[in-house]
Formats: sequence, structure tokens, C-alpha cells
Amino acid sequence: MQIYSENKKGHFDYQVLEKYEAGLALIGQEVKSIKNGHMHLSGSYVVIRDLKPYLIGAKIPAYQPKNAPANYNPEQSRALLLNKKEINYLIGKVNERGFSLIPLKVYAKHGRIKLEFALARGKKKFDKKEQIKNRDIDRQIQREFK
Repeated sequence: MQIYSENKKGHFDYQVLEKYEAGLALIGQEVKSIKNGHMHLSGSYVVIRDLKPYLIGAKIPAYQPKNAPANYNPEQSRALLLNKKEINYLIGKVNERGFSLIPLKVYAKHGRIKLEFALARGKKKFDKKEQIKNRDIDRQIQREFK
């Protein structure tokens, strides 16, 4: 499994509760651009409108900027391919207070571009500080054993 893009702040800013895998509806030049590693997930999120999930805010620059269509928008919303049962479950969860859908990574699976996103709850500032403190303690312990 080759990872093309990753949301590094996703696990730091959010408490991941459940992970999901969805296909991305893309055009040809976007697939080439993603395979070259030119996709950015920072600041993006998943929203469900009219029973259809969309990836909002992800940046996929044109594969060849000079040959790109005149109306190409690198930050356009892109449809996600999910089962109806999963969509209905996610609608119920997102309507609860405090839950959101965040993209974690984009990768290839059996020749297809897939998006891994998560049902997550935002962390508070003190949770983030505690996580940093625990990471520092673990590093010190590892140094002592070496």
C-alpha cells in the first residue's frame, strides 16, 4: 500500500474514534498529480450533503499546469464513494454534538486511489499538552536504555 498524502495534524488535533475507507471520484490529471505526491490534506474535511459525502478543502494541483483545463480548480470539492448504509450511519453520528469527519491519508489499493477518513472528536488544549508531555517522557526513557 503506497501512501501519497497524509494529514499529520489529524491525530494530534482530534481523537480518532472510527476509521473508514472511501474511493475518490477524480479526473485523469488529478490521479497523475496524486501519484506524483502533489496532494495536500491539511485543512480539509469531509461533509455529507444531500446523502452524498464530499471531500472539501483538499488541494490537488494540476499535473501539467500549462495543459490544465481553463476552469480547473485545485480546491474543488470531490465526491467520495461509500455504501448507503455507511453514509446513513455517518449522518447520524455527525449530527451528534462534537463529532466531525477528518481525512487522514490518501493511498493506493489495488490500483485505485482511496481516502482514509475518521469519525473524530476534537481534543482540548490540555489533552494536546498531555500528549506532548507523554511523548517527551517516552523519548527520555528510550535515551536512557540506549
